[in-house]
Amino acid sequence: MTTHTAPLRLHVPEPTGRPGCSTDFSYLSVSPAGEVRRPPTDTPAAETADLATSLVRVLDEEGRAVGPWAPAIHPERLRRGLRAMMKTRIFDARMLMAQRKKKLSFYMQCLGEEAIAVAHAQALAEGDMCFPTYRQQGLLLSRDDIPMSELICQLMSNEGDPLKGRQLPVMYSYKRAGFFSISGNLATQVIQAVGWAMASAIKGDTKIASAWIGDGATAEADFHTALTFAHVYRAPVIINVVNNQWAISTFQSIAGGEGTTFAQRGVGVGVASLRVDGNDFLAVYAASRWAAERARTNNGPTLIEWETYRAGPHSTSDDPSKYRPQDDWQRFPLGDPIARLKQHLIAIGEWTEEQHAAAQKELEAEVLAAEKEAERHGTLLEGRAASAATIFEGVYKDMPEHLRRQRQQMGV
Repeated sequence: MTTHTAPLRLHVPEPTGRPGCSTDFSYLSVSPAGEVRRPPTDTPAAETADLATSLVRVLDEEGRAVGPWAPAIHPERLRRGLRAMMKTRIFDARMLMAQRKKKLSFYMQCLGEEAIAVAHAQALAEGDMCFPTYRQQGLLLSRDDIPMSELICQLMSNEGDPLKGRQLPVMYSYKRAGFFSISGNLATQVIQAVGWAMASAIKGDTKIASAWIGDGATAEADFHTALTFAHVYRAPVIINVVNNQWAISTFQSIAGGEGTTFAQRGVGVGVASLRVDGNDFLAVYAASRWAAERARTNNGPTLIEWETYRAGPHSTSDDPSKYRPQDDWQRFPLGDPIARLKQHLIAIGEWTEEQHAAAQKELEAEVLAAEKEAERHGTLLEGRAASAATIFEGVYKDMPEHLRRQRQQMGV
């Protein structure tokens, strides 16, 4: 007997908005501020399933901090966080202009995502190690011990580049700041972070690791391998999935975000998971503290999905107007992280419009001065790169004879 069935069909996810058609953001599940419960940090991973689908939020529409996740945080720390986010945005804008003037070859902004790196940095301790991607410059710009001019030298690949031209612009490396060398290969840093965290536990240390990955890169096998190792060995690590809705021209649903959340992948393999409003500075800080405490008290890893929006292009090589509506960021339900924290500080009497305007001018001058200082060492346009002799340095602790001969043959 022959059974007639309909032909099979392949489902290809599509974004809910394209150029000329406003995005329907109803796909983004948003919980009211203060509604989501805050469990103890020793909660079993399986009992965080509801936290992987709801959305941890602290700031309400009036800028008030509400609910169980509202952190006890001093206003001065909030002001520092606001200034660091403002500085990051100004830095990004200046470097984008510098790239257009051919002073550097390539740049990637974190426009709209500033709260995630800046607030997370405040929740970590000295000696912890971050394994970032290329949109976490806020981890460095929120610190006082990393000169901006040094970052710009790296971007310009000039004589002052601390990495001597060996890394693509924006791929910084600062051991003293707990900022592991950025890799251009997708998802590799997550495995490295889990391994580093396992080593810290093996040594009986107190330091934890924090890994970063975008929504698109979660489709890489390395991400799933890292989750398995983190679960099996209860590695003291935080795995940050920055869901900014787009991986270059590919919408997050292509990586598996349609009808589910990326946080649910953590629960599925036995890793405690949270889904958090990444544009809410207080929620980012509170969730980061929760995950850091969990890791530091031997309660295992945490996966955090940060909901945010990539407001600018993927990089200076990208034109997002080709694949999404130009007004998407203005319509994104979670708003602007800088505007939201500013509103909160004004609401509690710890900031004013006048202070904000003054800070904006001060930070613009600071970034401009750093750019001018970096340009003293040359720009890409001028071609003043590090000496060719540097290619022989740092390869071995002590330079072997064959490299000495090669350096002499080059005449450097």
